[in-house]
Amino acid sequence: MTAHMQDRPATARPGTPDRHRTPPEIPCPPRRRQGPSPARGVLIRPLTRRQVDDRMGELGELYAHTSSSEPGIPDPSDRAGSAAFRRRLAGHMRWPGFELLVAEAFRPSGASALTACAYSFPVRGTGPWWQGLDGYLPENLFRAAASGKLFAVADVVVERRVRTQDPTREWNLARRLQKRLLVDHTGALGVTLVDRRDVDTYRALLAWGWRCLPDEGRRASRFAPRRLLVLR
Repeated sequence: MTAHMQDRPATARPGTPDRHRTPPEIPCPPRRRQGPSPARGVLIRPLTRRQVDDRMGELGELYAHTSSSEPGIPDPSDRAGSAAFRRRLAGHMRWPGFELLVAEAFRPSGASALTACAYSFPVRGTGPWWQGLDGYLPENLFRAAASGKLFAVADVVVERRVRTQDPTREWNLARRLQKRLLVDHTGALGVTLVDRRDVDTYRALLAWGWRCLPDEGRRASRFAPRRLLVLR
């Protein structure tokens, strides 16, 4: 995010104005210095499967921290959610083409800290389908899967402020992660499934550029437990 630092306020010249002297200047509003851009303030890089294994505990803590309703306050549900995330991630790591990106912010001391992560893998036209995705795909997305152009974006783990502050800006961290996952695959499409009860995530994804398919492109009924979203 952009930081602003305020200078010391300007001071009017001393003295009392009279009819023979010009009045003192009116102090100008304090100037603001522009801090580092959000894009430069955070480094995004991939982790190998080995590195993901080595940092699994750290990734689980990141998930618990970002999903907590009260950041900084321990909650048993945070630990349960963290454990479920680690199990899910460990299973998804086995998919061919799996890629995980992390975002790291650097402290004044020079140490880095994980602030976000996201991962994806290609969905093939044959073999097992991710979370029953085949029950949601229209015919044209089946063709994209068969050609290796369809990628499931399984998790985008970011702090709550990334969901609510400037979600439509290109430098938004979630948007940067999503873009990096697909940028190396020409013509690739991202797909994800969202629980219909998870309204917060659904709205955040829409703000980050994901779209629902038009009615004629939908395969699952509106009573299905999940929604299919597409990112181009």
